[in-house]
Amino acid sequence: MEEEVYPVCSPQLLIDHWRLQKPADLAQEMLIHDLCMDSHTDFPTWHAWLKCAGLPEGGSSRGMKINNSAAVLQAAIEGHGIALTRSVMAHNDLASGRLVRLFPEISFQSPLAYYAVYRPECSTLPRLKLFRDWLFSEANDPASK
Repeated sequence: MEEEVYPVCSPQLLIDHWRLQKPADLAQEMLIHDLCMDSHTDFPTWHAWLKCAGLPEGGSSRGMKINNSAAVLQAAIEGHGIALTRSVMAHNDLASGRLVRLFPEISFQSPLAYYAVYRPECSTLPRLKLFRDWLFSEANDPASK
């Protein structure tokens, strides 16, 4: 399963910072960094997202640094800044209105993915087949994204 990476913030922060209209406007904002997988070289960072958005790399390391993905989202929900998040992590917060996605026109696919791994000889087990079918139906359901 693939995932997308994008910036999010609280609806109130977006109202209060009405000038936040284009990616370059992020230069004036508090960026919230997720350090939970900082040692993984392919983990999406603000540096990579800003580069994808065509912005200079300067300033991509400034901001709040948190070593827990859930805490990163909570900080954004509370209006402390703008978080770079993975679509899998932010789905429920976006659906409920606790967060809003910024710049949806910019698509940045994560180089990371999720895999269902099992031994080939187990592929015919009914409980594995049920779980695998459920997992893929959830992942492919547009309503769950």
